[in-house]
Amino acid sequence: MPLTQDRTKPAVPFGGIYRIIDLVLSNCINSELYKIIVLTQYKSQSLTEHLENGWNIFNHKLGHFLKVVPPQQRVSGDWYQGTADSIRQNVYLIEQSMARYILILSGDHIYKMDYDRFLRYHIEKNADITISLMETGLDMAYNFGIAEVDEDYQIHGFQEKPTENPTTIPGNPDRVLASMGIYIFKTDILLNALQLKDKNDFGKDIIPYLITKSKVYAYPLQQQNIIEDYAYNIHEDSEKRLSLEYAKDSSYWRDIGTLDAYWNANMDLTGLNPPFNLYGKTWPINTYQLPAPPAKFNFSNERTEGFRVGKALDSIVAPGSVISGVVRNSVISYYTLVRSWATVEESVIMDYVVVGRYCKIKKAIIDKHNIIPSRTEIGFNPSEDRKKFTVTPRGIVVVPKGFFK
Repeated sequence: MPLTQDRTKPAVPFGGIYRIIDLVLSNCINSELYKIIVLTQYKSQSLTEHLENGWNIFNHKLGHFLKVVPPQQRVSGDWYQGTADSIRQNVYLIEQSMARYILILSGDHIYKMDYDRFLRYHIEKNADITISLMETGLDMAYNFGIAEVDEDYQIHGFQEKPTENPTTIPGNPDRVLASMGIYIFKTDILLNALQLKDKNDFGKDIIPYLITKSKVYAYPLQQQNIIEDYAYNIHEDSEKRLSLEYAKDSSYWRDIGTLDAYWNANMDLTGLNPPFNLYGKTWPINTYQLPAPPAKFNFSNERTEGFRVGKALDSIVAPGSVISGVVRNSVISYYTLVRSWATVEESVIMDYVVVGRYCKIKKAIIDKHNIIPSRTEIGFNPSEDRKKFTVTPRGIVVVPKGFFK
């Protein structure tokens, strides 16, 4: 909140022209996985419309599909009680599919990952369950579920956000393996686990329970990419470039479950060498794009009020936008108007926002349909900002949709 007051988190805009869910779905398509079910619940209408508009790309004659499935109370009269319960209530879809393996993903993470590599690893290990994990520093362990693994990366224990003595990677006392919330199950193992009625969440309930009863393996994402990339590099230069481009981004993963994490992930897109690259050709990100004209940047040397310079530096500017002020280190979405002599710095501006003349905006998230009056300052006086807006622990000011009429 407040970005989710009218939409579910995976439908929140990201990177100027995308929705958060586009990253995960693009991973599926780039991994040549074409049988996808999206389980929706909370305020899902905008998400459903986005999927209908931008993801109607599947060939049903080949058995490919993207199904949007809201709660149907087929098993009980309850709403989904957790990640595992959402699948339990739709278990008939798994049974109908006759799939040997089920890949379970979260719709609110930012990353690139080849799920085909993940599946091949799962099969090679003959695992019942494989969990994708990201290496991170020992000092960050308290933020994640941490896997305890042996030298073969079989998981023997799981620590949920440990505050002291987290288990480190064998042979590397400064690094831990943090769960990304990405799982592959053998279908029969998953179906049996879903029969446990009191276990409604994968991370909290299902995975810890199955570790002692099944073959559960860790998939260390960065390490596996290094192995695969080395294999690619012995081939032609074109394949080497493809591999290296993917490898750079595949070490990046963000769970944007907070406003600060969401702002950070958007800021990671700006700058000369962004840690997450939207512009690579080998791992395209699909979305629905509005039929908007190119972005425009105005300049005038009329001296009535001084020079008018429209420019954007280290920023992303979506189509339909007109920039007459100065934008730095920001992400600007569709049909945003930054008027003359206004400045926008280190901010995320969503669709259909007007930034009035002489406005000063810094370290802010402005949701769509806001017409900000001239000379408004946001992000410069925390005490005043808190009287009107949400201000995050990091000091990011969040203006809700339609606050300025």
